[in-house]
This record gives sequence, structure tokens and C-alpha cells, in this order.
Amino acid sequence: MSLDRTPSLPLSHALRAAAERLARAGVPDPVVDAELLAAHVLGEGRGAVQARALRGDSLDDDAAARLDELVQRRATREPLQHITGTAPFRHLELRVGPGVFVPRPETEIVAQLAIDALVAAASPSPIAVDLGTGSGAIALALATEVPHARVHAAENSVDAYVWTEENFRGVGADNARLAFVDLEHAFPELDGTVSVVVSNPPYVPDAAIPRDPEVRFFDPPAALYGGEDGLDVVRILSRVGLRLLHPGGTLVIEHGEWQGEPIRDLLAGDGWRAAATHPDLTLRDRVTTAIRP
Repeated sequence: MSLDRTPSLPLSHALRAAAERLARAGVPDPVVDAELLAAHVLGEGRGAVQARALRGDSLDDDAAARLDELVQRRATREPLQHITGTAPFRHLELRVGPGVFVPRPETEIVAQLAIDALVAAASPSPIAVDLGTGSGAIALALATEVPHARVHAAENSVDAYVWTEENFRGVGADNARLAFVDLEHAFPELDGTVSVVVSNPPYVPDAAIPRDPEVRFFDPPAALYGGEDGLDVVRILSRVGLRLLHPGGTLVIEHGEWQGEPIRDLLAGDGWRAAATHPDLTLRDRVTTAIRP
């Protein structure tokens, strides 16, 4: 169903029609997405759109046509963040699009654990490394929320790096450094000096098919799939973490909800101490930490 494009289309009617269409397409939060798409069209925040709808404001013909176009795209399950070009992460607003993994709310707990470890580091200028930084979400959160730290971020995907560079320029954190480098060989000059190594690696087993079309068809495969058991890159992170971290430094790794135990076993086998798995806000196991011996 196409939205009414008359100049006097009430915004509340447009939002209701958009939400109904998105619901039929299986979009998980159709009302939220309808409001966010309208906010993008109007150049305002979601709260302002809600207030406009309550006041009985209308959309002009151009805005209604633009909203209709964006709703059609979202109904194909194109990620909302690709349509708006931005993704929120903690206090940041990041640029994203095809070729880069869209940061998720569950990764915010990964950043928080890394931030906590960085703040607790016994150094006036602790060092953190984000391996496979993607959009730069974790690295830039660390750099802006722990301004006395020095943050180094590595990315090895050409497609993702375009977005990473844009976000580093946009945030403009003087204490953050970005490098295009293979993760296994990243930052040898920092060996033994780093307080926190953090990563959201690809961890989906190769044979697993993500349920959500937004993930299955739009996220880059290199950011999703981690080998037969999903842990190929985690094995690399374990080795690299041991190289980069000083004794007592912290490793922070995001993973799937069933991977906590095998990752703890893997890390223990490599000599890490105090491996522990932590839940995200939905109470699903999401991140494992360990201490460099």
C-alpha cells in the first residue's frame, strides 16, 4: 500500500500507514522504524516527530513522497541504518552503509567492559587496541569516554575502512589512531605495553544462517562468519592479545550466546587467567574477558 501523497496528509496517518506496511514485512519494531524514517525525512529527532504527530501536524507532498520511498526500502528489510546512513552507539552517531558491519546495542556492553578495564589501568595514559574495528564504534567510544587513554584501532577490510576513516574524521578524537592492517600482525611496536585489547570479531559458524534478513543479506560476510565453529578469529585474538598486553592487561571479546564456554576453554588452554563470560542487557551471554598472565 502506498502512502497518501496529498499536501495535507496528517503526519499521524502517515506514521500509522508506514508502521502497518513495515509490520506486514516482518520488521521487528515497525512503529519505531516508521518514526525514525519520518525523523530522517524531516531532519528532526524521533521525539520531535512524536510531538508533531500529537499536535496534528501534516506532511507536505514532497515529504510524504520521500517517506513513502524510504518505507518501501525498509519493507525489503534493507537495514534502517543503511537508509538513514547513521547508527547510534552509546553517545556517538556513526556513519554506516554497505560494506561495514552495523554496530548493535548489545555491543555497548562490550565497550563498557573495555572502558571499565581501561579506567582501572594503573597508568596515567593507558593504551587500548580495538582489533577489527569496523565502523570504529568501540574504539571511538573508548577514546571519547576515556580521554586520558591512547586508543589504536585496526581494520583490514577495504570496504569497511572507508566508513571507519569517515567516522574517525567525524569524531575527531586526538587520542585515537586508525590503521589499515592485518589483525594478526597489528601494532608490533605496542607489544607488551597495552592495557586493554577488545574486539567484536566475526563469530557466526560458517554453516549457520542468521535469522534476520538485515544480517543475512546486508552485513558483510567477512564481519559475520568465523569458520566451522565460529572461533577462528577468536583463536587469533588470543595469540595477538598475549603479544600486545602487558601482564595484568585485559582481553575483551564479543561472541554468540552459546560460545562463552568454548571461548573460556580456548583462552584457558592458551594460558589466560580469570576467563569470565558476561551477559548483555537481554541477559544473553555476549562477552568474555580474561587477564594476561
